[in-house]
Amino acid sequence: AYCYHGQTLLASDKCGEAIRSLQESEKFFAKAEALCKEYGETKGPGTTAKPSGHLFFRKLGSLIKNTLEKCQRENGFIYFQKVPAEAPQLELKANYGLVEPVPFEFPALNTHWTPETVAAFDLTKRPKEDPAKPKPDEEVKPLKEPDIKPQKDSGCQIS
Repeated sequence: AYCYHGQTLLASDKCGEAIRSLQESEKFFAKAEALCKEYGETKGPGTTAKPSGHLFFRKLGSLIKNTLEKCQRENGFIYFQKVPAEAPQLELKANYGLVEPVPFEFPALNTHWTPETVAAFDLTKRPKEDPAKPKPDEEVKPLKEPDIKPQKDSGCQIS
């Protein structure tokens, strides 16, 4: 998130904040990379997963590095902005491109659902099946199969 936020800041000519955001991104990426490598070396059934080798993870590392170098280079000869000591706050609530979620509300109960009606669905009061009484087996009728004769003129050829 800090990487993409840094790219947005760079596009809006806030190069100093972009550098700080990308430095924060680099720090979190290094931490995530160490955790991914540790996970990949863990013994157990999930060892076939190697998150550090995933395409997104590999591309993100080079994207962070390249964008940070670009920001530092442009800040050195175009912007000359001071890099803040603290990372810029991420805007966690998106204000574009997303639809507002509609809060879910349970519908009102129908008047037919009374405590007596609900109690009538008690499965412990259902009639018990008698295991001594065998169920009658249905008779399976034999099915007449069609008489299939090999044909020479089927159109199939074996090469």
